[in-house]
Amino acid sequence: MQLPSDPAHPVRRIARSKVNLFLHVTGRRGDGYHLLHSLAVFPDIADGVEVRAQASSIAVAMRGPFAAELSDVAAPDNLVARAARALAATAGVHAGASITIDKHLPVAAGIGGGSADAAATLWALTELWGLTQTEAELQAIGLGIGADLPVCVASRSSIMTGVGEGVSPAPALPRLPLVLVRPAARLATVAVFQERARMNAPFRAAAELPARLRDVAEVAAFLRGTHNDLEPAARTLAPAIGAAVAAIAATGALLARMSGSGPTCFGLYESDDRAAQAARTIAAAHAEWWVCATAVAASGAMT
Repeated sequence: MQLPSDPAHPVRRIARSKVNLFLHVTGRRGDGYHLLHSLAVFPDIADGVEVRAQASSIAVAMRGPFAAELSDVAAPDNLVARAARALAATAGVHAGASITIDKHLPVAAGIGGGSADAAATLWALTELWGLTQTEAELQAIGLGIGADLPVCVASRSSIMTGVGEGVSPAPALPRLPLVLVRPAARLATVAVFQERARMNAPFRAAAELPARLRDVAEVAAFLRGTHNDLEPAARTLAPAIGAAVAAIAATGALLARMSGSGPTCFGLYESDDRAAQAARTIAAAHAEWWVCATAVAASGAMT
């Protein structure tokens, strides 16, 4: 299928970061993939994705504050390029695309930056190429590329299960003011799982979630009964994670924890003002860390 499109009119999408408020490792399949149960939310901080039509081939370019962190990743191996090729193959598209990622999210940081970029690219190319793929169909394409792709295709507060293929609605949530802190360089997910295996860490039951969490205090109280099962292993590989969690907690956060496979950590706060002040305090004390105040929009019926 060859679809004409006007290169003078690019399609743009935002690729929101993903924060795992909790992450339980519940088991392991026979093929070695781990089974997870996680509450994932999507703060406002995001990358930008722009796609333009071109006659043939998929080209990916990076710009922005964290573009240099991807300089050692060959373009054909980039999640964005792989997602674009997979969509084209599935839909029978022979047109090309020029894809530009404006990188504002740190790389291999446990907040889904690459997966969010790839997911936003799938949506943008669906529009550019005039396709009719549904969210579920794009999630199926994404799952073949990475475990975080399905939830990033949804890009809304969700419960993740299985190896990433299970994406269901999260409980109703209030607005969640957050501070994100990356205290160390990139941390490979596979290395964290390998360290967890070396530590003989046990599996954990899935969390029991309420139907709704009415305010930030309720969210924090619920999360204190949950865990990020990858955090102990990640702290062994990157001890600065412990320092970041301590720094966040010292600013009065209701909860301080690592997100995903790290090294980015987050703090949950009572208000946007408290989060902003905490970010200033942490950044002033640790100029070498990436620190960002952000928030997750309220979701669901808060009655």
